[in-house]
Amino acid sequence: MEEARRTAGIEAILFALGAPVTTQRLAQALACTEEEVRQSCQTLSETWEAQGRGIRLVRLEESWQLVSAPEWGEVIRAMLARKRPDKLSPAALETLAVAAYFQPVTRVYIDQVRGVDSSHSLTLLLERELIEPCGTLEAPGRPRLYRTTPAFLRTFGLESLEDLPPLPEAVEERGGEGL
Repeated sequence: MEEARRTAGIEAILFALGAPVTTQRLAQALACTEEEVRQSCQTLSETWEAQGRGIRLVRLEESWQLVSAPEWGEVIRAMLARKRPDKLSPAALETLAVAAYFQPVTRVYIDQVRGVDSSHSLTLLLERELIEPCGTLEAPGRPRLYRTTPAFLRTFGLESLEDLPPLPEAVEERGGEGL
């Protein structure tokens, strides 16, 4: 394998995995020797540093990993701080709970369960992609139906909706059929 292709392969593997990868694993994946991997990684590391690139290739014993250049640390920390989503308000959490437990649901159904208008909370949950439209109800006016998304499961650390804690009996009796 030629040097340029080997280097591109190293970049692709390290970027895709996002974790340290041993020299041995890189050599196996690229069908070359460990010494060729070490040489390509060292050249790549020196080149990026000399060019002042935003990423670095660092050696961790017998592994290699892509990391951000230290001079970009403050910018990255600031960006990550802004990326954290705001906490959901109690109203939005209540709206989300109704949608999660009784889905698919209409906005009118959520309003009835909560006893207040849920339009603002519903819009917020749609923007955050915690819920999504999933069709319309076969009823006059064809109201839109909503359900939770995979982002909802990830956000709350659930593998499936079956992982939701059980509802107290009083809430289940009020919930009805979910529309």
